[in-house]
Amino acid sequence: MQYIEPLAKLIEHLRTLPGIGAKTATRLAYHIIDMEPSKAKALANAIIEAKEKIGFCNTCFNISDVNPCRICSSPNRDHSVICVVEQPRDVAAMERMRDYKGVYHVLHGVLSPLEGIGPENIKVRELLLRLQTTKVKELIMATNPNVEGEATAMYIAKLVKPSGIKVSRIAHGLPIGGDLEYADEVTLSKALENRHEI
Repeated sequence: MQYIEPLAKLIEHLRTLPGIGAKTATRLAYHIIDMEPSKAKALANAIIEAKEKIGFCNTCFNISDVNPCRICSSPNRDHSVICVVEQPRDVAAMERMRDYKGVYHVLHGVLSPLEGIGPENIKVRELLLRLQTTKVKELIMATNPNVEGEATAMYIAKLVKPSGIKVSRIAHGLPIGGDLEYADEVTLSKALENRHEI
Protein backbone atom coordinates (compact mmCIF):
# COMPACT_ATOMS: atom_id res chain seq x y z
CA MET A 1 0.00 0.00 0.00
CA GLN A 2 1.22 3.50 -0.84
CA TYR A 3 1.20 5.99 2.04
CA ILE A 4 1.41 9.74 1.79
CA GLU A 5 5.00 10.88 2.18
CA PRO A 6 4.93 12.17 5.80
CA LEU A 7 3.21 8.98 6.99
CA ALA A 8 5.58 6.75 4.99
CA LYS A 9 8.56 8.60 6.49
CA LEU A 10 7.19 8.16 10.04
CA ILE A 11 6.57 4.43 9.46
CA GLU A 12 10.07 4.03 8.02
CA HIS A 13 11.66 5.65 11.09
CA LEU A 14 9.54 3.63 13.53
CA ARG A 15 10.60 0.41 11.74
CA THR A 16 14.23 1.11 12.64
CA LEU A 17 13.40 0.55 16.32
CA PRO A 18 14.21 -2.93 17.68
CA GLY A 19 11.26 -5.32 17.72
CA ILE A 20 9.11 -3.07 15.53
CA GLY A 21 8.00 -4.66 12.28
CA ALA A 22 6.02 -3.14 9.42
CA LYS A 23 2.57 -3.75 10.96
CA THR A 24 3.52 -2.41 14.40
CA ALA A 25 5.25 0.62 12.85
CA THR A 26 2.13 1.36 10.79
CA ARG A 27 -0.14 0.99 13.84
CA LEU A 28 2.13 3.29 15.92
CA ALA A 29 2.29 5.86 13.10
CA TYR A 30 -1.51 6.02 12.85
CA HIS A 31 -1.71 6.30 16.64
CA ILE A 32 0.75 9.23 16.64
CA ILE A 33 -1.24 10.95 13.88
CA ASP A 34 -4.44 10.54 15.94
CA MET A 35 -2.79 12.05 19.06
CA GLU A 36 -3.60 15.57 20.17
CA PRO A 37 -0.92 17.92 18.80
CA SER A 38 0.29 18.78 22.33
CA LYS A 39 0.81 15.09 23.17
CA ALA A 40 2.62 14.42 19.88
CA LYS A 41 4.92 17.40 20.56
CA ALA A 42 5.51 16.19 24.13
CA LEU A 43 6.52 12.76 22.75
CA ALA A 44 8.87 14.34 20.20
CA ASN A 45 10.36 16.64 22.86
CA ALA A 46 10.88 13.70 25.26
CA ILE A 47 12.84 11.85 22.56
CA ILE A 48 14.97 14.94 21.79
CA GLU A 49 15.56 15.69 25.48
CA ALA A 50 16.56 12.09 26.23
CA LYS A 51 18.97 12.09 23.30
CA GLU A 52 20.52 15.44 24.29
CA LYS A 53 20.72 14.95 28.07
CA ILE A 54 21.63 11.28 28.42
CA GLY A 55 25.24 10.26 28.07
CA PHE A 56 27.59 7.71 29.60
CA CYS A 57 29.14 7.78 33.05
CA ASN A 58 32.94 8.07 32.69
CA THR A 59 33.40 5.53 35.49
CA CYS A 60 30.97 2.67 34.84
CA PHE A 61 29.69 3.53 31.32
CA ASN A 62 26.05 3.24 32.36
CA ILE A 63 23.66 5.77 30.85
CA SER A 64 23.26 8.86 32.99
CA ASP A 65 22.24 12.50 32.92
CA VAL A 66 25.09 13.40 35.33
CA ASN A 67 28.76 12.45 35.38
CA PRO A 68 29.71 10.45 37.36
CA CYS A 69 26.33 8.72 37.61
CA ARG A 70 24.35 8.61 40.85
CA ILE A 71 25.43 5.03 41.59
CA CYS A 72 29.15 5.74 41.13
CA SER A 73 28.96 8.93 43.21
CA SER A 74 26.90 7.42 46.03
CA PRO A 75 28.73 7.05 49.37
CA ASN A 76 26.16 4.37 50.33
CA ARG A 77 27.40 1.92 47.67
CA ASP A 78 30.19 -0.60 48.18
CA HIS A 79 32.79 0.53 45.63
CA SER A 80 34.97 -2.52 46.32
CA VAL A 81 32.45 -4.79 44.56
CA ILE A 82 31.83 -4.30 40.83
CA CYS A 83 29.11 -6.12 38.91
CA VAL A 84 30.02 -6.43 35.22
CA VAL A 85 27.01 -6.40 32.87
CA GLU A 86 26.55 -6.32 29.11
CA GLN A 87 24.19 -3.37 28.64
CA PRO A 88 22.70 -0.42 30.59
CA ARG A 89 19.33 -2.21 30.71
CA ASP A 90 21.05 -4.96 32.75
CA VAL A 91 21.90 -2.36 35.43
CA ALA A 92 18.21 -1.45 35.57
CA ALA A 93 17.30 -5.14 36.00
CA MET A 94 19.83 -5.60 38.82
CA GLU A 95 18.66 -2.43 40.57
CA ARG A 96 15.02 -3.61 40.51
CA MET A 97 15.84 -6.39 42.98
CA ARG A 98 17.17 -3.80 45.52
CA ASP A 99 19.58 -6.35 47.07
CA TYR A 100 22.82 -5.42 45.35
CA LYS A 101 24.74 -2.61 47.06
CA GLY A 102 27.93 -2.54 44.95
CA VAL A 103 28.66 -0.60 41.76
CA TYR A 104 28.64 -1.59 38.08
CA HIS A 105 30.69 -1.71 34.91
CA VAL A 106 28.81 -1.81 31.61
CA LEU A 107 30.68 -3.51 28.76
CA HIS A 108 28.34 -2.37 25.96
CA GLY A 109 28.46 -5.78 24.32
CA VAL A 110 30.11 -9.17 24.53
CA LEU A 111 32.92 -10.93 22.72
CA SER A 112 31.70 -12.44 19.48
CA PRO A 113 34.48 -13.41 17.04
CA LEU A 114 31.92 -14.49 14.42
CA GLU A 115 30.54 -10.93 14.37
CA GLY A 116 34.00 -9.37 14.56
CA ILE A 117 33.56 -8.13 18.13
CA GLY A 118 36.78 -8.41 20.10
CA PRO A 119 37.96 -6.97 23.45
CA GLU A 120 38.81 -3.66 21.78
CA ASN A 121 35.15 -3.21 20.74
CA ILE A 122 33.72 -3.38 24.26
CA LYS A 123 34.71 -1.69 27.54
CA VAL A 124 37.25 -4.31 28.72
CA ARG A 125 40.27 -1.96 28.65
CA GLU A 126 38.32 0.61 30.67
CA LEU A 127 37.46 -2.07 33.24
CA LEU A 128 41.11 -3.09 33.59
CA LEU A 129 42.16 0.57 34.03
CA ARG A 130 39.44 1.01 36.64
CA LEU A 131 40.69 -2.03 38.57
CA GLN A 132 44.20 -0.51 38.63
CA THR A 133 42.99 2.78 40.09
CA THR A 134 40.33 1.50 42.51
CA LYS A 135 40.59 -0.87 45.47
CA VAL A 136 38.34 -3.73 44.35
CA LYS A 137 37.94 -7.00 46.23
CA GLU A 138 35.34 -8.72 44.01
CA LEU A 139 34.24 -8.64 40.40
CA ILE A 140 30.84 -10.24 39.77
CA MET A 141 30.41 -11.38 36.18
CA ALA A 142 26.72 -10.95 35.31
CA THR A 143 26.84 -11.46 31.55
CA ASN A 144 24.05 -13.45 29.92
CA PRO A 145 24.16 -17.27 30.13
CA ASN A 146 24.83 -17.82 26.43
CA VAL A 147 27.99 -18.70 24.50
CA GLU A 148 29.09 -15.08 24.05
CA GLY A 149 28.27 -14.10 27.65
CA GLU A 150 30.15 -17.11 29.03
CA ALA A 151 33.16 -16.48 26.78
CA THR A 152 33.26 -12.82 27.85
CA ALA A 153 33.05 -13.73 31.55
CA MET A 154 35.84 -16.30 31.19
CA TYR A 155 38.05 -13.92 29.20
CA ILE A 156 37.75 -11.14 31.79
CA ALA A 157 38.23 -13.59 34.69
CA LYS A 158 41.43 -14.86 33.08
CA LEU A 159 42.76 -11.29 32.80
CA VAL A 160 41.76 -10.24 36.33
CA LYS A 161 42.56 -13.30 38.49
CA PRO A 162 46.37 -12.77 38.50
CA SER A 163 45.78 -9.43 40.27
CA GLY A 164 44.31 -11.25 43.29
CA ILE A 165 40.79 -9.85 42.85
CA LYS A 166 38.05 -12.42 43.50
CA VAL A 167 36.05 -13.07 40.32
CA SER A 168 32.62 -14.68 40.73
CA ARG A 169 29.86 -15.58 38.28
CA ILE A 170 26.14 -15.20 38.91
CA ALA A 171 24.46 -18.59 39.33
CA HIS A 172 22.38 -20.08 36.53
CA GLY A 173 19.72 -22.69 36.72
CA LEU A 174 15.99 -23.20 37.18
CA PRO A 175 13.79 -20.18 37.78
CA ILE A 176 11.59 -20.06 40.90
CA GLY A 177 8.32 -21.75 39.98
CA GLY A 178 9.90 -23.58 37.02
CA ASP A 179 9.25 -27.25 36.29
CA LEU A 180 12.07 -29.76 35.74
CA GLU A 181 10.24 -31.43 32.87
CA TYR A 182 10.23 -28.20 30.82
CA ALA A 183 13.87 -27.24 31.45
CA ASP A 184 16.45 -27.79 28.71
CA GLU A 185 19.59 -29.86 29.30
CA VAL A 186 21.93 -26.85 29.65
CA THR A 187 19.70 -25.21 32.26
CA LEU A 188 19.44 -28.45 34.23
CA SER A 189 23.20 -28.95 33.99
CA LYS A 190 23.84 -25.42 35.31
CA ALA A 191 21.29 -25.91 38.09
CA LEU A 192 23.05 -29.10 39.19
CA GLU A 193 26.48 -27.50 38.90
CA ASN A 194 25.42 -24.47 40.98
CA ARG A 195 23.71 -26.46 43.73
CA HIS A 196 24.33 -25.52 47.36
CA GLU A 197 23.88 -27.18 50.72
CA ILE A 198 20.62 -26.56 52.61
